[in-house]
Amino acid sequence: MATSVFEIPLTGRAQRLQITLANVVYQLTVQWRNSAGWILDIAKVSGEAIIQGIPLVTGVDLLAQYRYLGIGGSLVVSTDVDPNAAPTYANLGTGSHLYFVVTS
Repeated sequence: MATSVFEIPLTGRAQRLQITLANVVYQLTVQWRNSAGWILDIAKVSGEAIIQGIPLVTGVDLLAQYRYLGIGGSLVVSTDVDPNAAPTYANLGTGSHLYFVVTS
């Protein structure tokens, strides 16, 4: 079984980007919320919401409960120094990373 890992290129600030995951183009929006940390929304390229309000936490597959949507992989967050530490406002995209993982 082969695994492919792709880092989502985040810049450490609120952003919206279009990205291809498992041969489908999605629009990702990442925002910082003081009370909740980094939050991810996934939409169709048209902007129509698919999933909203996913907290970027480490140690879990962020898409596990959404398998029925057929996105075709897993989203995981990891932090360089401590893989279980939550991404901070200052380190998203530099010291903490969002990965798309596909197992075939």
